[in-house]
Amino acid sequence: MELIFLLLLIVLMAIALGSGFPVAFALPGSAILTIGIAAGCGYLFAGDPNAYFAHGGPSQWLSAGATNFRGIYWEAERDTLIAIPLFVFMGIMLQRSKIAEDLLVTMARLFGPVPGGLGISVVFVGALLAATTGIVGATVVAMGLISLPAMLRNNYSVPLATGTIAASGTLGQIIPPSIVLIILADQLASAVDQAGSLRQTLYKASTGELSMPSDYSVVSTSAGEMFLGAFLPGLVLVGLYMLFILGFALLNPKAAPAVHEEGTFTRQFAVKVVITLVPPLALIFLVLGSIVAGVATVNQAGAIGAVGAMVMAGYRLREGKRGAYSPAIIAVIALLGLAVVVSFFGAVNIKLIETSDDLLALIMAIIAVSLLLIAIFWSGWRTLKLEDTLRGVMVDTAKTTSLVFIILLGAAMLTSSFRAFGGEELVKDFLQGLPGGFWAQFLIVMLVIFVLGFFLDFIEIAVVVVPIVAPILLADPTANVTAVWLGVMIGLNIQTSFLTPPFGFALFYLRGVAPAVVKTIDMYKGVIAFICLQLVALAVVGLYPQLVNYLPNRSTLLSETAPPPKNPRLQYCMETLIYEDFQQNGDSILAAISSAESIDMSYLPKKVQKDMAEGFEKAREALPMMQAIKDAEAQVVAASGDYKPVHAKVREVERDVSRIDARIEDLQVIVDRSGGTGIYTEAQGERARERIAVLQGQRDALMAQIPSSWKDTYATFSKIQKAEDMARATYRRTVDQAYEPILELKATLADADLVSSFRPELEALKEKVPQLDPKDAVEAIAEMRSKVGEAEGTSDIRKGLADARKIMRSRKPDAEEAVAEIDKAIAALDEDLAWRQKAATEIQPKLEAYDAVIVNNIGLRQQSRLPRDMALDVASCLSYHRDISLSF
Repeated sequence: MELIFLLLLIVLMAIALGSGFPVAFALPGSAILTIGIAAGCGYLFAGDPNAYFAHGGPSQWLSAGATNFRGIYWEAERDTLIAIPLFVFMGIMLQRSKIAEDLLVTMARLFGPVPGGLGISVVFVGALLAATTGIVGATVVAMGLISLPAMLRNNYSVPLATGTIAASGTLGQIIPPSIVLIILADQLASAVDQAGSLRQTLYKASTGELSMPSDYSVVSTSAGEMFLGAFLPGLVLVGLYMLFILGFALLNPKAAPAVHEEGTFTRQFAVKVVITLVPPLALIFLVLGSIVAGVATVNQAGAIGAVGAMVMAGYRLREGKRGAYSPAIIAVIALLGLAVVVSFFGAVNIKLIETSDDLLALIMAIIAVSLLLIAIFWSGWRTLKLEDTLRGVMVDTAKTTSLVFIILLGAAMLTSSFRAFGGEELVKDFLQGLPGGFWAQFLIVMLVIFVLGFFLDFIEIAVVVVPIVAPILLADPTANVTAVWLGVMIGLNIQTSFLTPPFGFALFYLRGVAPAVVKTIDMYKGVIAFICLQLVALAVVGLYPQLVNYLPNRSTLLSETAPPPKNPRLQYCMETLIYEDFQQNGDSILAAISSAESIDMSYLPKKVQKDMAEGFEKAREALPMMQAIKDAEAQVVAASGDYKPVHAKVREVERDVSRIDARIEDLQVIVDRSGGTGIYTEAQGERARERIAVLQGQRDALMAQIPSSWKDTYATFSKIQKAEDMARATYRRTVDQAYEPILELKATLADADLVSSFRPELEALKEKVPQLDPKDAVEAIAEMRSKVGEAEGTSDIRKGLADARKIMRSRKPDAEEAVAEIDKAIAALDEDLAWRQKAATEIQPKLEAYDAVIVNNIGLRQQSRLPRDMALDVASCLSYHRDISLSF
C-alpha cells in the first residue's frame, strides 16, 4: 500500500505543477493531501492511521516538518540562508541602477572589431553580471533589449544571437555569488550528516568495528566553499561559450561579422571603459575576494555586496549631475584609510589602547568608519529619493526571498512525506542495484535532473531531488566524492533548466522582449549548441574534480583557522609528499641527523640528553619506515587486483541480503500482529508467512553466490591492509617522538631570560617567609611555584619550592627548613641557568640548522599549521577523489 500512496504523492505533485499551481503551495499541498488520505485509509481499513506508512505515521511526519521549520528559521548555527536576501538585494539594486546597460553598450563597442565580437561581449558582460547581480531574468531582459537589436542590425545569425543571450544570462546560476549555490549548500549540509551515518553503518557492517577512521568520513561543505568550488567551472563555461562564438565566426563570417565603428578607440572611450568596468570588478573583488581570503563569511560578503551595490546605484542614478560621484569617492577614501590602519597598526581594539600609536590608529579608524557611514547613508538617501529605487528594491527582495523560503518549507514537507512512504529506500535500492557502481548511479541521477530541467525550476530540483539522492551518492566509498564537487555538478546540470524547452525560463524572458522578426523556433535552435556546451563543461568538471575541489581546499589550508598537520584527513597526502622529499633529500637529511648527533650535550641534564639521543635515533628510523609504508601500499595495490572484483560482488550480494532481511522483518511484524486481537487478519498473516518463505528462498540463493573461499580471501587481504595501516601508525608515532625533544629543548633554551628573572623573586621570597604566618607563607610559595612553572624545564626548581610549601603546611611549620629548601631551589636555578646559557651559545645554532632540515618532513606533524608551499601541494592532492571502498 505504501507504493500506492507514494505514486499518489507524485501524481498529485505533477498535476499541481503541470496545471500552473504555484510551486510554493503545490509541494506542501500534495504532501498534506497524500498524508491525510493515507492516514484516513489506514484508520478506516486497518484501524491504525500509521498502517500504510513505511516509516512512522502522520504524527512523525508533522514532527519532521516542525523540525525542518525550526532548522530553517531558528537554529543559530544554520545561518547559510541569511545570505539569500543580501545577494538578492545586491542583484536587484544593480539591475535597477542600469549598470547592465552601461556594460553592454561599452563592451559591445570594445569587442565589436573582433569576429563574433558582439557575441563575445554579451558573454563577457553576462559573466560580470553573474558575479554581481546573478538574476537571470533581469540579465536576459537587459541583453535582449540592448544587445539583440544591435546583433540583428549587424546581420548576426538569429539562432546564434538569441542562443548567446539566453545562455549568457544563465551564467548567474553557476558563477558566484549564486542563490542556487546557497540553496545547494544548505541542502547538502543535511545530506552530509545522513551520508556520514550511512557510511558509518556500512563500515560497521563490513568490518565489524564500531568506530570508523575519521579520514573516511564524508567531507561537508558550506556556501563559501560552494562559491569557491564553482568559480573555476564557471570560468570554464565562459571560455567554452567564447571559443564557440569565435570559432563559429571564423568558420562562417557572415553569421557573426566584426563590427567597426568610427572613433571607437579614443581617450574618451578609454575613460568610459574604465568607469564602466572598474566599479563592478571592484565589487566582485570585495565580495568574492573577502570569501577567498577568509576575511569574511558568505553572509558578511553578502552584506558587503549589498552596501557596495547601493553605493554604485547612488552615483549611477545621478549620472551627469554635479557631485554624482561624491558618496562613492568618500567610500573609497574611507576604505583606503581602513586599509592603511590595518596595514600599519593591525587590528584596532578600543579596550587595548596603551601607546600613542594605538590611540592614533583608533582615531584614524573612527574617522574612516565615520566617512564610510556617511557615504553609505548618503547613497541610501539618494536611492530612496531618486525614482523611489530603494523602496522598489526592498519590496522585490522581500518577494523573492519569501518565495524561496516558502518553497524550501514546502519541499521539506514533501521530502518528509516521500520518506514516510518509503520512497527514499526505493530510490536507494534502485540506485545501488544498478550495475556499474557509483558512476552508473551518478549518471542516472544527472540524467534525471537534466530531464526534470525540461519541466521544473532550479529551486524545485534543488530542494526536492537533492535531499533524496545526495546522501546515497555521498555515502558511497568507491568514488568518495566531496559534497562541494557533487553540489557544483548538480548546479551545472540545473543551469540547463533555464534553456531546455518547453519551460526554459531564459527563453520566455527573451521571447518577451525580442522583436517579432525573431521566431521562437530560432531561439530553440540557438540554445541547442549552448546546452551541448554546458554538458561538455559538466563532463570536464566530472573528469577533473580538482577544478572544483582545489580552491576550497586551498582556502581552508591557508586560512587563519587552518587544520593542524596532525589532522587525520591530511595524513595521506602529507606522507605522499614527504616520501618524495625523502627520495630527493634523504642523504642530506641523514647527514643532518649525523651532524646533530655529534653535538656535545654532555652538560645538559641526563633526561634531556636521553630524550635527544632517542629523538635522533627515531629520526634516523623515519626514512626506512616511510619506505615500509610505500612497500605495504604496493602490496595492497598488487593484492587488490584479484580482490576488488570479488569484494564488489560480495558487498553487492550482502546489500541485497540486507534489503531482504529488512523486508522479512516487516512481514514478521504482520505475522506477529495477525489474528485474535491483532490489527491484521489471519489471511493477511498467512500471506505474510508465504511471502517470508519466498524471500527466505531468495536470501538463501543470494548467500549461495558468495564464494566459499570469501572468508579466507577477506582475512588475507585485511591482513595486508592492516599491515599498511600499522606501518603508517608506526611512522607517525616515530616522527612525533623524533621531533618532540627538539621542540622541548628549543622552548627550554628560549626561556633562559625568564628563568633568570625568577632569582631575585626567590631571594625576596626567602626573606619574606620567616616573617609570614604559615598560611600566608604557603600561598606565597605556591604562587611562586606556579610562576616558575610557566618556564619549560624547571622541575628541579619547582621541587625545592614544593618541599618548602610542604614544610609550611605541616602540623609543625618550620620557617628555617622552608628557607633551606628555597635555597636548594635557588641553587637548582643557578645550575639550570648555567647550562641553559651555555647551550644557547653552543647548541642552539646547530639545533636550528638541524631543525631547518627536518621541520617540513620529520617535524611536519608537530607544526601548528602547514607551511604555504606544502599547504598548496596538499590542497592539490586532496582535490582528487580517492577510492576507499576496499576498506569497507
